[in-house]
Amino acid sequence: MAVNHTYKNSVFSLLFSEPDILRELYCALEGVTLPPDTPVNINTLQNVLFMDSTNDISFEIGGRLVVLLEHQSSVNPNMGLRFLMYISKIYEEMNEKRALYSSKLVRIPKPEFFVLYNGLTPCPDEQILKLSDSFMDTEALGLSRVQAKEQEPTLELIVRVLNINDGRNAELASRCKTLSEYSEFVALERSFARQLGDRQKAMQTAVRYCLKHGILKEFMEKHKQEVLNMRITEWNQEEAMTVWREEAMEDGIALGLERGLNQGRAEGRAEEKLETARKLKSLNVSAEQIFAVTGLTLEDLD
Repeated sequence: MAVNHTYKNSVFSLLFSEPDILRELYCALEGVTLPPDTPVNINTLQNVLFMDSTNDISFEIGGRLVVLLEHQSSVNPNMGLRFLMYISKIYEEMNEKRALYSSKLVRIPKPEFFVLYNGLTPCPDEQILKLSDSFMDTEALGLSRVQAKEQEPTLELIVRVLNINDGRNAELASRCKTLSEYSEFVALERSFARQLGDRQKAMQTAVRYCLKHGILKEFMEKHKQEVLNMRITEWNQEEAMTVWREEAMEDGIALGLERGLNQGRAEGRAEEKLETARKLKSLNVSAEQIFAVTGLTLEDLD
């Protein structure tokens, strides 16, 4: 799959959209060294809706390994299930369906799954999420004896969650200069926001600081305006979601915002989704993001 450079909706995705940087990042994540000529092919899912979300970054290394990355400011306990859906689609894209019926074994790249976390909620340097944590127990079916055997799950997917906040996972940061400087940039944004009390000014100040002190300097020189626009969008969405969550609580809506928006229940929620889409549009959120959150297109808002 070709990389769609027009569909980069976050600074992180844009920053880590080059094969050489992804090779550096993977080597840092696994503590290994790969030859600089090892091919890296980006195959991030583009314009595809999965559980109201698209995956952040996916890439192959040497045709033998496929790595899926998600960058998050809050740890989602459902990442095992989400990654399962992502990797299924990626394998489907890699192989013709008719090959699955061949008498020959279909060889596929080995998958690895990572979440890079830089939110404000305290989080350990590393934790593991498993798909099997989501499995329902079978005791109600009278299968407790089967459970007692402590068999390995017949289906498993393991996700490594790594805290990339500035000052955390020092060894990882030391192995990947780009990741370390990205974490420093986010920390600067937050620090200036506290000092100035204005997020937009804080972002502009952080970008100027990075340019002056050589932090992501080449990237900032090339994408300065894109970075400012993306961060404004990201922070506006974050503020909007906080407000809507509070409003939902005041109105006695038991569902959390994420569940309410992502599931988009048909019963009585059509107008709510429409209003949400209009709010996102007023914040200059892209059509793709509006569709991912509400399932509505810009034409639906007319």
